[in-house]
Amino acid sequence: MDSSDKVLITVRIIKSFEYRTCRNMVIPVDIKTTTIDQLKQQCQDLINSDSKFKPFRTVKFDTLKIYTQAFGNKTQNLIINLEDAGFLEDGDAILQDVGIISETELSLFNREAYDAFKKNPAIKW
Repeated sequence: MDSSDKVLITVRIIKSFEYRTCRNMVIPVDIKTTTIDQLKQQCQDLINSDSKFKPFRTVKFDTLKIYTQAFGNKTQNLIINLEDAGFLEDGDAILQDVGIISETELSLFNREAYDAFKKNPAIKW
């Protein structure tokens, strides 16, 4: 694979929806061969190895969702897109096949915490 096959995507690692605790991870990936499960594992490996993600190691990250794509509009919620569309649930799907393009922003989070926040979207400080 040559470097021209890779595109940059931003993955928003969300620890807490209520406190808006998140950190961005900008990573190069080959969208033609990388699966959703491989991307999740790549993110988890970086969380476990990079010291700036140490506070995030207590969360079980199990869900990827599209936040926005290049030249697309962002939602009012600064932490996550609360629309029902955009979940990347088929772990064997290739990123390009599910619509991931260069400069796509994804969110990686715990689905149980997301569902609880969606039922009661209170922001705490």
